[in-house]
Amino acid sequence: MAVQKLGRGLLDRIVRVVDFRVDERTRVLADRVNDLEHATADHRRRLDSAEHSLEQARGDLGWARAELDRLIPHVAAQEGRLETLRESISLVPNTDTPQLAEARTLIEEIQRQHAQIRVRLAGISRYEDRLRRLEDRVEEPVAQ
Repeated sequence: MAVQKLGRGLLDRIVRVVDFRVDERTRVLADRVNDLEHATADHRRRLDSAEHSLEQARGDLGWARAELDRLIPHVAAQEGRLETLRESISLVPNTDTPQLAEARTLIEEIQRQHAQIRVRLAGISRYEDRLRRLEDRVEEPVAQ
């Protein structure tokens, strides 16, 4: 009985020493795994945020593209009308004063509309440039 107690006590002591040594060596690894889990969670959160921002930018870009597609035919029609008027004016037709005044009025109206379209296209261009810069800013933290 005494020998069994001595053997069991010795065995318990050996088990405690082995457990202590194993815990001592794996503690550093456990801390590192914990740090990596926190970093992974942070990266996932940042990636989700970047993807959300990218989807918003894509939506805005889609809207801007649709507006641009809608305006292009109007601009082309205006340019066609303007060119037709330029050709007709360059020929200097022999007409009376009321027709000449009407032609000038039409030209001024077309020039005014053309200026409005240029302002709108400039606004769209600024908006697209802003979207591009936002997309570049979103991609920078993800790349790091």
